Amino acid sequence: MFVFLVSVHLRMNLSIPPLIAGDKIAIVAPAKSIEQHLVLEAKDILENSGYEVVLGPHVFGVHHYYSGTVEERLIDFQSALDDPTIKAVLCARGGYGCIHIVDLINWSSLIRQPKWVIGFSDVTVFHQRIQRLGIQSVHGTMPLNFGDNSKESFSTLWEALAHKEYVIKTTAHPENKLGIATGRLVGGNLSILYSLLGTDDQIDYTDTILFVEEVGEQLYAIDRMLHSFKKAGVLDKIKGLIVGGMSDLKDTAVPIGTTLEEIVLHHFQYKKTPICFGFPAGHINDNRALRLGAHASLDVTDLGATLTVHGG
Repeated sequence: MFVFLVSVHLRMNLSIPPLIAGDKIAIVAPAKSIEQHLVLEAKDILENSGYEVVLGPHVFGVHHYYSGTVEERLIDFQSALDDPTIKAVLCARGGYGCIHIVDLINWSSLIRQPKWVIGFSDVTVFHQRIQRLGIQSVHGTMPLNFGDNSKESFSTLWEALAHKEYVIKTTAHPENKLGIATGRLVGGNLSILYSLLGTDDQIDYTDTILFVEEVGEQLYAIDRMLHSFKKAGVLDKIKGLIVGGMSDLKDTAVPIGTTLEEIVLHHFQYKKTPICFGFPAGHINDNRALRLGAHASLDVTDLGATLTVHGG
């Protein structure tokens, strides 16, 4: 029955009710462990913003690198999905570990009662699965980063969760590729997207605006990932590319001789795809929220780029 439900909903766009004051948000830790004080500080911020907060039973857990065993992390996430009173599931942090439970989760509860799943970095694993189910989710800040985030990180998060139309503008970047694109907004962490190419969690990239961000990678690894996207046909399908925070990138002892922008542009040199560099989202303090799966418009001009995430 579950397989049938998934096959049906892959072709649908299931609507999530807008998050409103008084709604209940669950904080769970599906990957790396997190310090207790960061979760409690995030809880205070959310409650002061008008929401009720429920903490997963193992959110403060530590099991080696992880917040718990596979079973404990699964229980917390599944319970949050299954609880009809919870309207949003906020992942406490990324790291590594979401891949351990993505195939163990029974997603039928999310299909029956769509709710928001929020996070970034390793949480991209969940975003890809949720996109495959025809449901929107939010690439946005997590409790690990709440204390360092810009006010725009939160204002765009509330707008995204409320299903509002909102706009994110960037300043001009000398390497931007000008143009206009419309399509479904998709993406997340580049290395996670790369790791899911050719798997049952690769989404359909046709007519999409692809957002990517990364942290701590070698420049040559970025190039290798983009080669894989090109060979998989992804770069021929997307309508626009948004390059977010590319933090703490590394070069080899003998430099490879190209910049990040040169690497990206090389893969699009014969395409008219508009490209925005320096977009404020990712492993950076100004981590604006993106409602993945939403219809969006990207306009890249000499003055900068404008991303409009449409409501509904």
